[in-house]
Amino acid sequence: MLQHILIAFFASLFAVMWIHPLVVRIAMEKNIVDNPDARKLQRIPIPVLGGCAVFFGILLGIGFTSAHCDCSSLLITITAMTIMLYTGTMDDILDLSPRLRFMIEIIVVALLVMANSQSINNFYGLWGLEVIPQWVAIPLTIFAAVGIINAINLIDGVDGLSSGYGVMASVVFAVLFLLAGDVSMMTLAVVTAGSLIPFFFHNVFGKTSKMFIGDGGTLVLGIVFSSYVISTLADGSMVGKFIDSNFGIIPFTLAALSVPVFDTLRVMVARILRHTSPFSPDKTHLHHLFIELGFSHAGTTVSILTLNSLIILLHLLSWKLGCSIDVQLYIVIGASLLGTAGFYYGTKAMSDSNIFKRMMKAIGRASHIERKGFYLTMQKLMDRI
Repeated sequence: MLQHILIAFFASLFAVMWIHPLVVRIAMEKNIVDNPDARKLQRIPIPVLGGCAVFFGILLGIGFTSAHCDCSSLLITITAMTIMLYTGTMDDILDLSPRLRFMIEIIVVALLVMANSQSINNFYGLWGLEVIPQWVAIPLTIFAAVGIINAINLIDGVDGLSSGYGVMASVVFAVLFLLAGDVSMMTLAVVTAGSLIPFFFHNVFGKTSKMFIGDGGTLVLGIVFSSYVISTLADGSMVGKFIDSNFGIIPFTLAALSVPVFDTLRVMVARILRHTSPFSPDKTHLHHLFIELGFSHAGTTVSILTLNSLIILLHLLSWKLGCSIDVQLYIVIGASLLGTAGFYYGTKAMSDSNIFKRMMKAIGRASHIERKGFYLTMQKLMDRI
């Protein structure tokens, strides 16, 4: 098993290391770039085909490991990822309407659910529920998966955030799938993490090698994370058979996705209350608040990933302390609301003289390492690779 993990991880990692500079060159030559505007945080045009490099790494990683295990169950997921990559890349280039993209997401998720014959159809003891009817499970799964896809898409606002979150979530689910013996899903999680790591370093530290993951990449990641959740919560899943009867698997998956999901819900509800489209772009996400407080992109990414990790640890602690599955869920929801809506609106309401706000601004100033030795060393290394 260790050999399988290493092959999957390093095959995907080296694949992205190899193809990344080629994709950057193509994007620059064809002017496939994200241009700065009033809403965006970059100051110069940045190549926006990172999703193609990450997708290439995932495919190559699965291909290399297929000789050691049967990954045929991932075929439908790969097909859905391909459609999402195509849709997102077309959106990056042609700027598709939100309604068209939303409809494509629903259709792709519906095909994924039907073709795989899997859905979120077991609550594993939450509120006393076990298996639920398919007429409830299928709409619930489509709603949850489309929500996850858009949540991942909308957090892609600062360098390293979507890819860093992708690495964190993939490692968390890889461990879960490994313990449960689900080799196919563990392989998907491992190659996803391996593919994202080189991209993450170029995205955070690169100057000439910097590239955004783009909508193509975030839509692919959204499908991958949706597959993690569906495979975990499907009736008869290997995870469901493995977990302790008092382990809240729904609270766990919600904790793993907490910051993207709850911050997206907060932003969309606020837009609706302002009588604007929930998909209309603005600068009201959690990462925008950190930037406003003076954090660097790297500091913002580290802060948000730390927040999400703390919510996961809080869930595990509640389980270890013997809390019921229902209480585990309420703890995760409460912590997620506090860490997103509570932090955002509470900080916004504070005066500049407030001690907490002054402390956050001081941490933000300390997070700027762009002109310091380590950052410059990493920048030279990434631009040279």
